[in-house]
Amino acid sequence: MNCRELIAVILEYLEGEMTPADVEEFETHLAKCAPCRAYLATYRKTKDLAADVGRIEMPAEMKERLREFLLRRLPRSSPAS
Repeated sequence: MNCRELIAVILEYLEGEMTPADVEEFETHLAKCAPCRAYLATYRKTKDLAADVGRIEMPAEMKERLREFLLRRLPRSSPAS
């Protein structure tokens, strides 16, 4: 396995979707390649940070201001004939 091949299957490795033989080849490459170990560490950290980002609830005042803003800019519908 070379660096490009490792990067292509890194998600499968992290999610445990590789065969034992592929895992062995992946980890053998990692043992010899410092840049790939650094890439894996960065990838893991990025994945963890992205998972930790939670949805923040919009404050009620902001919701109301946004609603009013949008209502002022929407075209007024004409009354039905």
